[in-house]
Amino acid sequence: AVVIRTFDHDLLCRFAQHATIPVINALTDFSHPCQILADLMTLKEQKKELKGLTVAFIGDGNNVANSLAFASAKCGMHLRIASPKGYELMPEVLREARSYAALGGSITLTNSPVEAATGADALYTDVWTSMGQEEESRERRRDFEGFQIGEPLMKKAKSDAVVLHCLPAHRGEEITAEVMERFKDVIFDEAENRLHVQKGLMVLLMGRSKAFQK
Repeated sequence: AVVIRTFDHDLLCRFAQHATIPVINALTDFSHPCQILADLMTLKEQKKELKGLTVAFIGDGNNVANSLAFASAKCGMHLRIASPKGYELMPEVLREARSYAALGGSITLTNSPVEAATGADALYTDVWTSMGQEEESRERRRDFEGFQIGEPLMKKAKSDAVVLHCLPAHRGEEITAEVMERFKDVIFDEAENRLHVQKGLMVLLMGRSKAFQK
């Protein structure tokens, strides 16, 4: 197999078109599917059942948000994505994600973190400035003001809500140090689960489906 982590999603797609072995997307500027597999495993561990969960993603409509939208719809989850104006999920991604919602899932976009977080089972965030966007960091900190996961937003979620972060985190920006510390066990389990789901993914793609099912 070949595992590719790159910026250019089209490059990965072109590579896969010509490959004769499995090609795994470890991250592109468009999607981050391996991360979302780990997120789903973590939610499954924490909440026991994925179908029917309400997850609020607070932040940029980026590669993580794209893959989370696809996966949430397929698992029958209710995903609310709160982004500042100009940073929303792309319309074509939203259309595709909603086409997968056969199990009763839904995707909702909003510019209000409070609206997204109210009654949620889980809050999820990512850095405001991703790799390759460093020159935009000052502008992004200004644009994302009010989109931080802190105590005021946690009070809007369910009392047993958990917090996810794909790491690395910028404490004091997208998440407060206090919330990060309170949910560090969940977040670090989420990071560890990257190992387990990617082992399972390789087993599945390399044709050993019976071993994977066990």
